[in-house]
Amino acid sequence: MILIADDHPLFRMALTQAIGLAFEQATIKEAGSIDEVQQALEKGTPYDLLLLDLQMPGAQGFSGLIYLRGHYPEIPIVVVSGKDPDKVAAKAISHGASGFIPKSTDLPDIAAAIKTVYEGAEWVPPGITLAPHQVEDEETSIAETVASLTPQQFRVFGYLAGGMLNKQIAYEMGVAEGTVKAHVTGILKKFGAYSRSHLIIAAQKLDAEEEA
Repeated sequence: MILIADDHPLFRMALTQAIGLAFEQATIKEAGSIDEVQQALEKGTPYDLLLLDLQMPGAQGFSGLIYLRGHYPEIPIVVVSGKDPDKVAAKAISHGASGFIPKSTDLPDIAAAIKTVYEGAEWVPPGITLAPHQVEDEETSIAETVASLTPQQFRVFGYLAGGMLNKQIAYEMGVAEGTVKAHVTGILKKFGAYSRSHLIIAAQKLDAEEEA
């Protein structure tokens, strides 16, 4: 069972085609947001592989990868991104990805990458050297905190990182505003932060635009 997480239907279709090239038979589930990824994984379905777009609604940069890696360590995750592989491939691997596939990769090479990771090895584009990437202590601390968030806290954190107000978050999640406030309080406590602005800054530290 393979889970494709990308908010662009056409690229999900391309990944589905690549999976078809890699395996004669494969069961595929699709998700268009981090919320949908969480819903799929929370059902307890045993997924063999997760193909994860970095630019997913509900996540800031590498935060989705970090959260999912922390909560589902048994599932290999391949980051799929349109961002410069020279800048983000090593960082993706350092945050727990088993592979990095640029969206410009040809379908046969995507298929080969998927099969390589499925069989237990790492895959990055040819010509990309994974020199050891030194993650700063502050980023490591932020990553550890993100990985410790509960599913609901992570949803709220993602909305906060996008600058949404409690009322807007409550509407998106279908919960009472008081429930959101309680989650925000819990998130602030875990981060040792005093304001929402601190959380936004923390999320920005995980932005995929940062140099790898």
